[in-house]
Parts: sequence; structure tokens; C-alpha cells
Amino acid sequence: MSEPRLRVERDGPIGRMVFDSPERRNAISGEMWRAIPKAMAEFEADPEVRCVVLRGEGTTAFAAGADISEFEKRRASADAVKEYDGIVDAAQHAIEDSRKPVIALIHGFCIGGGLEMALACDLRYADTSSQFAIPAARLGLGYGVHGTSRLVATVGHAAAREIMFTGRRYRADEALAMGLVNRVLPDAELDAYVRKMAQDLAANAPLSIGASKSIIDTLIRPQGDFSDGIEQIARCMSSEDYIEGRRAFMEKRPPRFRGK
Repeated sequence: MSEPRLRVERDGPIGRMVFDSPERRNAISGEMWRAIPKAMAEFEADPEVRCVVLRGEGTTAFAAGADISEFEKRRASADAVKEYDGIVDAAQHAIEDSRKPVIALIHGFCIGGGLEMALACDLRYADTSSQFAIPAARLGLGYGVHGTSRLVATVGHAAAREIMFTGRRYRADEALAMGLVNRVLPDAELDAYVRKMAQDLAANAPLSIGASKSIIDTLIRPQGDFSDGIEQIARCMSSEDYIEGRRAFMEKRPPRFRGK
């Protein structure tokens, strides 16, 4: 099994970041999270790069979430959870705060942390085989304020409640209907479509795109007091249910949650 990594490439004016761990359905490891800000900073500093594409290796998965096999070590205590969540937040902000447009090219599974990263992108294009979910409620996880706010800004609070409360998977057509993705393409046509879209964006005025991105992001940023929600997230992460959720996942069995 090859070592998980974030592969960084350039195709003319298009930068590309690839979650490269196909044996794990491109699950995002701690090292991959850490590599995103560095890659985005390099793209940001290069005036020849006008657009960035984020994708998973192959066509089975964009990213099937964070690498849960690391959770016993990386998210087993309150301090470890805080550090890990900081790494994830830094990866999201690196994409959101870039002045350059970022496209998520989504084949197959786009789950949990994978969907969180896709939501951090400006545009999302998926194939007909893609599937989407945020299974936090099935793992005992408290999903972060930032990722939840992006979800609500994208699909609205009613759809966000269903996605978060049920933890179920959604087909590509369902994701399109709720606005989770911009467009769905036949599996074999997706790569070419995204490459053409990226080239079109690269040909447009970068200052205009940067200004629009800044204004839109400012408009959708949360304004409320999230102290109670943050406290409840912390309670999730120190609960017996969280331990049960991740162990059940690793043991491939249904979790037995007790609300403790």
C-alpha cells in the first residue's frame, strides 16, 4: 500500500492538488491536511496560475473523509482534537482565502471531511456515480462550525439539517437538486469538462474574480454566537459515544450509542 500524499501539479495556468491514497478511497491523512496550505500558498504566489482544481486520484473517490484509522492517535483527547481541527481549519481557509478560484472535481465518494473540503472550494462538479454524505451523527462526531456554516450557505438550513441529522448518503442527482454541486456530468466527460471550465476561468480577469470571491465569502460568513454549539462539539469529542463510534467504524459494525 502506497503512502498517502497530496500530489501537487501544474498544467499551464491551472494548478492541481490530488488526494493520492486510492487504496483508502483517498481518505485524507494528517500529512495531506498539512500539505494543503503550503500548496495553496505556492499557487497564490505564482501569477501564472489562474485557477486551482482539487480532486482525488482515480475515479472511485474524491475523498472518503478524514482517515479515521488515525483517530485513535490524533483525536483521542481534547488537546489532540483541538490540534487536529486546527489543521483541518487551516486547510479549508487556505482554499477559501485564496484570491484564485478553486474547483472541486468529484468522482465517486465525497464523504465527511472530503465533502467539507469540496464545500471550501468555489465550484463543485461531479460525475453521475458520485455519492455525498456527512456521517458525523453515525460516528459520534461534533462537526465544526466552519464546515457547517459553509454547508448551510450552500444548501440552506432545511437541507443541511437533513444531511447532518441523518448522516445518509445522497446520489449525484439529489446533490444537484439541493445545490450541493453546480453540475453533474457523465462519468467519462467530467475531467474534460472541468479542464475546459478551469481554462475559461483562467482566461478571465483575475482581479475581477478575486474581488467577487472576496465579496461573496464576506456575505456568507457567519455572524452569530456559536459558543453553545462549540461547547456541545467539545462534549461530543469527550463522550463515550465518540469512542464507540470510531471503534464501530473500524470494526465494521453498527454503533451502539447511549447519549453519554
